[in-house]
Amino acid sequence: MITLYDYWRSSAAYRVRIGLNLLGLPYVSVPVDLVKGAQTSAENLARNPQGLVPTLEIDGLTLTQSLSILEYLDEVHGADFLPPDAPGRARTRALAYAIAMETAPVCNLSVRSYAAAHSNGGVTVESWQNHFITKGLMAFEAMLGHPKTGFSGGGRFCHGDSVTLPDICLIPQVYNARRIGLDLATLPRISAIVTSLETLAAVQAAHPDNHQPKG
Repeated sequence: MITLYDYWRSSAAYRVRIGLNLLGLPYVSVPVDLVKGAQTSAENLARNPQGLVPTLEIDGLTLTQSLSILEYLDEVHGADFLPPDAPGRARTRALAYAIAMETAPVCNLSVRSYAAAHSNGGVTVESWQNHFITKGLMAFEAMLGHPKTGFSGGGRFCHGDSVTLPDICLIPQVYNARRIGLDLATLPRISAIVTSLETLAAVQAAHPDNHQPKG
């Protein structure tokens, strides 16, 4: 049995849900309520010493960190989330890291709440997110069209016509952008890719609305 410890609105957990769905791997979801602080419970810390989500129990292993989990799925379960060629892997990793390591972390609940609480009124949670998500997605848009990556461009997704690591990272970040009312009309490459991704059943099933706690 595969068990995913997640939170419905966590970008990192959202990525892993997409990855598992794309592979057609059924799993049991165990919610960890970040708003209520369940991530810092002794139970969660025992499986995830960082006090984060997601944690994935699979193949007799307990895995943490969404990108590490997705690369494990790629290597062990034949997910093809990374291209076969070294330049392609470098490009897709750079795109994925631009979101998962540069943009999403500074907008996490703990970071944005801390910034707002310690800014003497100069920063709000909303202004913080707006600034960093806008900056991150604008850079991602430019990276998609960068001429010196060894990739000729084209295709439905971030790297050709198959879903790769940056696509899986992009969808949760766009979800967050929409929540704060960002207009994606100025990001045509991203908009086109997201439109294609949102036709996929695996992506649709991973959407937070389908994992929101009942009641």
